[in-house]
Amino acid sequence: MRYPASEKREIIKLVEQSHLSARQTLDRIGIPRATFYRWYAKYQTGGEDELEDRTSAPGRVWNRIPAKVNDQVIDLALNETSLSPRELAVKFTDTTGYFISESSVYRLLKSHDLITSPAYVVIKAANEFKDKTIAPNQMWQTDFTYFKIIGWGWYYLSTILDDYSRYVIAWKLCTTMKAGDVTDTLDLALTASGCDQTKVKHKPRLLSDNGASYIAEDLAVYLDEQGMSHVRGAPYHPQTQGKIERWHQTLKNRILLENYYLPGDLELQIGKFIDYYNHERYHESLNNVTPADAYFGRAPAILKRREKIKQKTIEKRRLIHKNQTALN
Repeated sequence: MRYPASEKREIIKLVEQSHLSARQTLDRIGIPRATFYRWYAKYQTGGEDELEDRTSAPGRVWNRIPAKVNDQVIDLALNETSLSPRELAVKFTDTTGYFISESSVYRLLKSHDLITSPAYVVIKAANEFKDKTIAPNQMWQTDFTYFKIIGWGWYYLSTILDDYSRYVIAWKLCTTMKAGDVTDTLDLALTASGCDQTKVKHKPRLLSDNGASYIAEDLAVYLDEQGMSHVRGAPYHPQTQGKIERWHQTLKNRILLENYYLPGDLELQIGKFIDYYNHERYHESLNNVTPADAYFGRAPAILKRREKIKQKTIEKRRLIHKNQTALN
């Protein structure tokens, strides 16, 4: 509780005039001794005026974001309405060469009433996979998800996702969920990744659930011919395939905003979103680089450049603050 200076002075007088000890008096009126003696020291130094509460905030903040930059962030947010504050902060840094933090973007958008609840649900998987991959094409995750096309029935999307980078290497829209659909998708992935070449020493291992298509003998024979090993997650434990589960949720959050009447329409939209996901969408788990940046090895250079931008921005803000302080 905050007390005005006049009440603090009355409390000091009460303690001074009390027939009880200061400790007993303060206990009865509910004032902490440390608080009282802080007041008392100020009162003895400067009287009642020293008892006034003063803000601890500095008159001028050296790290304040310039108004021009704030306006640019708002313009970007209005033009890129699908981006979160995190994605806006990263994109602004990358495109303008001026660093701004996610928390600053959030506060700015909040002050302009531009923060809205997400139109989709985010799911969480396990915090970490037990045996982490340390490079692309060490392990691929695969799974099916389903879509209903009005008048056509159910279609199934088979995806090959790189575990290290979350890069969607290959995908196929199927009418069934058979082992042949899995091997067809793997053929596409092996070609796209270059892992079908004889010079590749170690083929990716495949991680899947225990669905019928993944335990089929046909798939086992195919993987053996390709020199690939197969890891299956524990039954009733979808977190093992957490990365591809998250990918499916991210995809459906966007794709299922519309109804589809032709397989070609759905396939077109899936392709567009995968291109966006791979090459444009900043992935939080990848230090805000895209899956393609991580897969093709561009991430270290991007992160190094961002750190330089951050340091230059901070130095620039300090210099502006120093010059303004000198003028005043």
